[in-house]
Amino acid sequence: MPDLSNIEVRPGAAERLSRMIQLPTVSAELDARGLSDFDAFIELIAELYPLVTATLDHEKLHDLGHLYRWRGTTPSDAPVVLMAHYDVVPVDESDAWTYPPFSGTIADGNVYGRGALDDKGPLLVILEAVENLLAAGFTPARDVYLSFGGNEESFGSAAVAIAAELQRRKIVPWLVIDEGGAVVIDPLPMVRGQAAMIGVGEKGLMTVRLVARGDGGHASFPPPLTAVGRVSRAVDRLTPSTFPARAPRAVSRMLSTFANRVSGPAAFGLKALAALPPVTAMLFAKLGGEPAAMVRTTVAPTMLAGGTADNVLPSQASATVNLRIALGETVPSTLKRLRKRINDPQISIEVVASSDPSPESSADNEQFAAIAAALAASHPDAIAVPYVVFAATDSRHFHTFSPATYRFAPLLMSTAQRAAIHGVDEWVALSELERGEKFHRALLTALTSSR
Repeated sequence: MPDLSNIEVRPGAAERLSRMIQLPTVSAELDARGLSDFDAFIELIAELYPLVTATLDHEKLHDLGHLYRWRGTTPSDAPVVLMAHYDVVPVDESDAWTYPPFSGTIADGNVYGRGALDDKGPLLVILEAVENLLAAGFTPARDVYLSFGGNEESFGSAAVAIAAELQRRKIVPWLVIDEGGAVVIDPLPMVRGQAAMIGVGEKGLMTVRLVARGDGGHASFPPPLTAVGRVSRAVDRLTPSTFPARAPRAVSRMLSTFANRVSGPAAFGLKALAALPPVTAMLFAKLGGEPAAMVRTTVAPTMLAGGTADNVLPSQASATVNLRIALGETVPSTLKRLRKRINDPQISIEVVASSDPSPESSADNEQFAAIAAALAASHPDAIAVPYVVFAATDSRHFHTFSPATYRFAPLLMSTAQRAAIHGVDEWVALSELERGEKFHRALLTALTSSR
């Protein structure tokens, strides 16, 4: 096989990402906007990646779910599935962006716009690698599937349909990689350098609506507890300590990996924490923020509703609460604890959406080693670290039948960049698009057959 580590790479990746960003594929606005931008995105893939279009089998398995198959030399082997989504979250019109969010502006060595990191940038680097390898005449050892969904941000069913079809065909992927982790700098106060945070599992999801009803009437003579007051009290009871802190196995593995990166007291402390999950859980819970989210179910009230006028008592008030269920919990156990903590039979709890946490994939198998090897080609200064993903990804629908499922976007993201995801001024560096392409190229060319 020819050396494909330094093949000719097509220029213009930034311009191609810019064009992707210019299509406002906001899945939360589907009812109002329709499918035109989403259909245009798939047509854009066909235009920008002619070899992918000519070579890979393309199936539309859902209005927003597309599966591409690159046939390998040993198609009977379990395939690799590379996942991404092409929908994005809405933009708050009151936010001040440096560049318009759907302009795809290229400036200062970066591409700016909604979706640059989540998740059009990671989708692009997959396609870039496949197109470049096709141009070099390469065929992978195993089948490679590209699974692209268009409603991940609205917890839609595109990925569900794709996963169901693979199951119907009795296809169990050898490896699945979706978004989730990234390459970060200085991941812990005592750990310096770059770390590739590879999600070996992800927390579950639950969105509930708390509803309180009361007597309406004039606001000049309110009852002791109004519907608004009752639902506010319920929300106030859902403190961070609502759920117990537990350190899953992935957190211990993460700490053990970091311990090998440092020396002295820091190494001793990390090894001790890795060996004592209850102590880790207690410490991380006290730290708050991301460390706390690793070890407990989080509760975040996100929307409040009630009332029609400033002088009218509403007969109904509601609060929407988003929970991310920790590994080791379930949807039923989470709901039970919610009811117990709210402790008000006059508050109804409606489950809007829910899914259990995923299983944990191994960090000691060929698949994780393959990710680490590809990482050495793209980000040689980063160590591969297993961890738990806080957000819900489309890969949770694959993890139910594919044990080697990982969540990792091969892009270095600063703290400011990660904060801009779903926020303001989302951007990706052109140099990281090049590295992301190199990661997938290294991964695909290193694939071997089981024979």
